[in-house]
Amino acid sequence: MWYLRAMSRLAVVHEGVTLVGDVTGEGPTLLLLHGWPDTSALWREVTPHLVAEGYRVVTVDLRGCGASDKPRDVAAYAMTHLVGDVAAVLDALGGAPVTLVGHDWGASLAWVVAAWHPELVERLVVLSVGHPSAFRAAGVAQQARSWYALLFAQEGLGERFLRHHDYDAMRHWLGHPRVEEIIAELERDGQMTTHLLWYRANLPPDAFLRDAPTLPPIVAPTRGLWSSGDVALTEGQMIDSAPYCANGFIYRRLEGLGHWMAIEDPGRVAEEIVAGSPSRGRKH
Repeated sequence: MWYLRAMSRLAVVHEGVTLVGDVTGEGPTLLLLHGWPDTSALWREVTPHLVAEGYRVVTVDLRGCGASDKPRDVAAYAMTHLVGDVAAVLDALGGAPVTLVGHDWGASLAWVVAAWHPELVERLVVLSVGHPSAFRAAGVAQQARSWYALLFAQEGLGERFLRHHDYDAMRHWLGHPRVEEIIAELERDGQMTTHLLWYRANLPPDAFLRDAPTLPPIVAPTRGLWSSGDVALTEGQMIDSAPYCANGFIYRRLEGLGHWMAIEDPGRVAEEIVAGSPSRGRKH
């Protein structure tokens, strides 16, 4: 395993897209992937807990988000390109298998990376979003919770919805603990649109009418976290991820937390991320 002894800025270029992130601490590597509408700042309170446990923590602004490049073409956000981004980051970090952690879209991406590139993922920890096949097969209950994806999939309509009446939906529906910070970030460098390109490329309006995607089995031991206050994801789509994990799936229900559990209780989330890790306790 490759180690870094100081905090540093990371910049990786893949397909002409520059991805920017931070590397903090030393020890076995944890790569943390954020989702919508976040950037790598999602993990800023989680990171110190993980570093204290003896890990090297890598957080990256995914394409279209934060300080990373923001292609304007929907096709640039197809899952093959997103997976390639993660593989490029891991190659820049030394190429050894890591613990891959993802929340929301970052969780969806982490599942696919683990399926397509098992050699890169030693352990998998997913927050909120279950295996893509389990998510798509979750039925009407999940479809009802994913109603907003129909708006986000339409060019211009998703942006109008989020900005309508002085960001009323973001302030009163979204429930993000840092909503004012998120609004300001989305209005910087066109991110209100580039974030939504993830939906337009990967979750079109007819997605739930299609057969669930077929992926290779997940080889990495997997831990799935779902919070009881999540209004966007059902518990079933996480629980039903177990059959897709060839070497074990541990499900953890976090009571009293909402969708943004990493912000609401970063210490608890950090504890869950490192729980069961063979390298846990290797403090430096």
